[in-house]
Amino acid sequence: MGAIITLSILALVVLYLGLFKAKTLLLPVSILGFLVAIGFLLNDWTADKGPLFSGMVHFDHYAIAFSVLCIVVTLCIFIISKGYFDEGGQVAEYYSLLIFSLTGAVLVNSYHNFSMLFLGIEIMSVALYILVGIRKRDKASNEAALKYFLMGAFSTGFLLFGIALLYGATGSFNLDEIKAYVVNNPHAISPLFYGGILLLIVGLTFKVGAAPFHFWTPDVYDGAPILITSYMSTVVKVASFAGLLRLFSYSLLPLQDFWEPVFLIIAIITLFIGNISAVMQSSFKRMLAYSSISHAGYMLFAIIAVGASSANSIFAYGLAYSLATIVAFTGLILVKKTTGSEHFEAFNGLGKRNPMLAFAMTVAMLSLAGIPLTAGFIGKFMMFSSVMEDYHIVLLILAVINAAIAVYYYLKVVVAMYFRDSEESCVNVQWNYSFVLLLAVGLTILIGVYPDCLLKLI
Repeated sequence: MGAIITLSILALVVLYLGLFKAKTLLLPVSILGFLVAIGFLLNDWTADKGPLFSGMVHFDHYAIAFSVLCIVVTLCIFIISKGYFDEGGQVAEYYSLLIFSLTGAVLVNSYHNFSMLFLGIEIMSVALYILVGIRKRDKASNEAALKYFLMGAFSTGFLLFGIALLYGATGSFNLDEIKAYVVNNPHAISPLFYGGILLLIVGLTFKVGAAPFHFWTPDVYDGAPILITSYMSTVVKVASFAGLLRLFSYSLLPLQDFWEPVFLIIAIITLFIGNISAVMQSSFKRMLAYSSISHAGYMLFAIIAVGASSANSIFAYGLAYSLATIVAFTGLILVKKTTGSEHFEAFNGLGKRNPMLAFAMTVAMLSLAGIPLTAGFIGKFMMFSSVMEDYHIVLLILAVINAAIAVYYYLKVVVAMYFRDSEESCVNVQWNYSFVLLLAVGLTILIGVYPDCLLKLI
């Protein structure tokens, strides 16, 4: 609980630092606050106190692992954001809102009561409604913010209605009591309860960007500032999946025969829509948006074949995907500064203009494609293994086909960097970008070559 309090106070402190024009302190204070929050979480690792505050939140190993991952990824995004918003004079607001959104993500990771799930999702999302449109003079950013707000509000209605139906059937928001209701009434479950599950699926799959509730994703990701897009496609997605898995692997597991076919259909649709749409894109940023949809389909495998290893699988996949995505968006920021473009052509000749950046981008693309010796391969392997254990052979075959499609559009970037010429100038990489690239690429290769370092940890 100390992490939530720390992040909440940190957001207010950062806001006041901006009010008193202390912009130079924003990044150091934010980093220090993140480290303190991580310290609180690690301190709770060996002392599981059970659900806190009348069963509202539960910081078990599951919640701590995903919360640390979210904070570390946000820390990397903060480091590469140095200088990104300086010209617009919105630095303090950007930092503060992002920290508030992260606080909501930690709540989603650790909720043990539906009221905390709703509160966490809303804190996480409302801050992002503003962040997506933080560039007030950018029409694309304004349009993305409006679309995200309208679609997000609509999905929240489904989520609330689903929670209300489950409460009407069980008389409680607590996950333990909901599970007890399902276990104790195997043949007398109210129709309200089944309707609530379906509405919850709609509301939560919207947050993870899964089809057919993905329509907001490409436009919002494309219109938002690159750093906000990188946060949404990593922290928000990972936290939303952590919340989704907690509900369906704990309280609703006895009803797996009811909701599993629904997720199976959603996963297949998500994979094909995400990958086929990504192939057709000429914008690198928009390709990553559709790519994130397809990765949501792979992460749904952990819920379809829910079991003892599901949490480990989704954590490993989320870590690998987040590392590669941060590298991809960092490379896009640097290339866009030089060329002013977000299209694949902007990467032409990058292998000669900046070999180290091109190498980092290559590792990221290979990891996202699931090529061996990268963390992405380990993540996909764990997901595919869980599906195989549950004998979803057709799903596995379709997933392999989609993985082959993904290799094509990820390698388009590699081809542009090494096999096409460009007259653009050299791409300069500042120290903060170099640090994040080195960290993310190093971890991606380390986990890919020596996966035991991750598997033993989780």
